[in-house]
Amino acid sequence: MIVTAIGVAGALALAALLGVSDAPNAAAALLAARTGSYRAVAAWSLAWHVAGGLLAGVAVARTVVGIVHVGAASTVPVLAAASLAAVGFTWATTRRGLPTSASVGLVGGLAGAGLAAGGARDVQWGGLAGIRPVGVLGVLIGILLAPFLAAAAAGIVDQLTRRATYHLPRAARRELHGGLWLASAAVAVADGTNDGQKAMGLLAVVVSGAGSLDAAGGIAPWERVSCALILGAFTVIGGRRVVARVSHGLARGGAVDDLAAQCASAGVILAAAAVGLPLSTSTVVTSSMVGAGVSARRRHVRWAGAVQIFVAWVLTVPACAVAGAGVFEVLRRIP
Repeated sequence: MIVTAIGVAGALALAALLGVSDAPNAAAALLAARTGSYRAVAAWSLAWHVAGGLLAGVAVARTVVGIVHVGAASTVPVLAAASLAAVGFTWATTRRGLPTSASVGLVGGLAGAGLAAGGARDVQWGGLAGIRPVGVLGVLIGILLAPFLAAAAAGIVDQLTRRATYHLPRAARRELHGGLWLASAAVAVADGTNDGQKAMGLLAVVVSGAGSLDAAGGIAPWERVSCALILGAFTVIGGRRVVARVSHGLARGGAVDDLAAQCASAGVILAAAAVGLPLSTSTVVTSSMVGAGVSARRRHVRWAGAVQIFVAWVLTVPACAVAGAGVFEVLRRIP
């Protein structure tokens, strides 16, 4: 019962940290374009994140829970350890304003805890089953490819939008701010759909004590609602530093660049959720903003900030794997 309670707390804390670390990126473009106050932007983001969480499916949750295949006695400690490892690392880095991803940390935590529980055979290393990611390698491949895809898509959209609006008067271009609000809502829905499922899947399996999401009977309504509300609420409570870092620390562009970045981000994240890839919103949004900035002019990109964020991403998986293994060793000794 103690470990189960820790597992429930870890899953809900993961939803909160995803709200602090990943979800605020949906509001970054609105603040970068100075389209509204932080309170208005945060309220907008909160509402659409909750909507995305409530509408989420189970494909991403099934992929996350399927990373480890341990015995029934070890399932809850492994999931609890992975959640706590991701939460601890993400909390420490976001306090410094770095948009590291609890999603990437969760993958590392699951791998480390699974290795500690039963060795390499209890971790689904996987790859790709067609277009669907499977196991650790499948998720990491998707997470590594997504930034390049997002940057390229943002650059293309940026160029097309600039050509379409080139001859418009300056007053007409201001109408792009309305499109930016809609694009930001799309990113928030996509993030709520993708990030929300990670905490929901862990919570469902921990509460049921089953070894898989299917054996747990899927995600119960109360689990879906609680994770969606926590995810949305913490975008407002603790995400301001990350929003400021992404909106002002990566690129210096205009409304066209911000709109292109948001459209590309929403498309990539929604596509990932459809195939069950637990994507990192931080990596997608920041890469989109860099891609749009490079498309406009390379000197618009603050490369020092981009490199610092990239280094944080690289360190996330091994750091959380070690932490996940250590936390599991502690939890397995609780009677």
